Amino acid sequence: MTGTGELNRIWLVRSPVPAASSIAWSLGWLDADFGRDGIAVNWLREDRLRVVEHDHHDMTRALFREGGNIPALAARALGAETRVIGLTWIDERQAIMVRPGEQVLDPAHLKGLRFALPGYVSTRGASVVRGMSLHGIKNALRLAGLELEDVTLVDVPTPQVDFSEPQMMQRMWSGLQALAEGRVDAVYVKGAAAAEAAMALGLEVGIDLDAYPSRMTRVNNGTPRPIVTHRHMIEAHFDLVVRFLHQTLRAADWAAGHPVELKHILERETFAGPVGVEAAYRDGFHRALHPDLSAERIDMLRVQERFLRLHGFLENSVDVDAWVDARPLAAALALRALDRAA
Repeated sequence: MTGTGELNRIWLVRSPVPAASSIAWSLGWLDADFGRDGIAVNWLREDRLRVVEHDHHDMTRALFREGGNIPALAARALGAETRVIGLTWIDERQAIMVRPGEQVLDPAHLKGLRFALPGYVSTRGASVVRGMSLHGIKNALRLAGLELEDVTLVDVPTPQVDFSEPQMMQRMWSGLQALAEGRVDAVYVKGAAAAEAAMALGLEVGIDLDAYPSRMTRVNNGTPRPIVTHRHMIEAHFDLVVRFLHQTLRAADWAAGHPVELKHILERETFAGPVGVEAAYRDGFHRALHPDLSAERIDMLRVQERFLRLHGFLENSVDVDAWVDARPLAAALALRALDRAA
């Protein structure tokens, strides 16, 4: 931002996950669109966002983030003036891993097992891997009418995340090593790098959460995944927010018709190889990158907020309905419809 409030730069927070906004950036479309107005597009790693929020208030007002909902909800619970402008849903290999030969093929077989539970990091709201694991375990148990009290949760360390290291996305699932060594019986994992790390250790899928028809069994940090921006961006630069979403929708359309090229992009974005990407992203996921604000997705975000609040990951409750602003996406969808009609 300049001293007069004129916008000359926007920031894109990139997480190591499939995101249409990151695809738009990878394809050069965000640079081309905003560059016409002399607006630079820069990106931040997810792990650098807290530093920026603390030291650069103006910068966070011109920021877009498409990433996991735990950090977004935690920030909102602390009073961050963000708004949800889109929600995506991408199934990306949520599973309960076991050692070979364990024959855990039914959720009822999970009763009495020792589950790895990654420890807390700097704050409860930043303890994303712990939050993901706990909800994934709870969802798997619910399939058999079981509760967390029916298993033993074993704390394992969580390394400090540094997304500049490609191996970090594998090392962050520290419970996998504990599983391979027999110190626990089961581990929840999510994503391409986790799938790749589990395969490297010779572990097997005990429960494939993606295989169950109800999406409620997979509500977690990345499902649904919010696109958020600062309230100021919507109020002062509504057209730029619409253009950002328009390019995101355009990238989602492109992905639907280019699955091979998309997988190459995902290998870079998720820090995983072809095997991990193939294992994590299946069943036509490339046709499902479009954001929306459907009642179903907003309701699933409410489910996640209640879970995080119940288990102490949020400092305060979040009014999800007040957090959502549907106006920019509605305008972007109308603009994209004109594109398709032209």
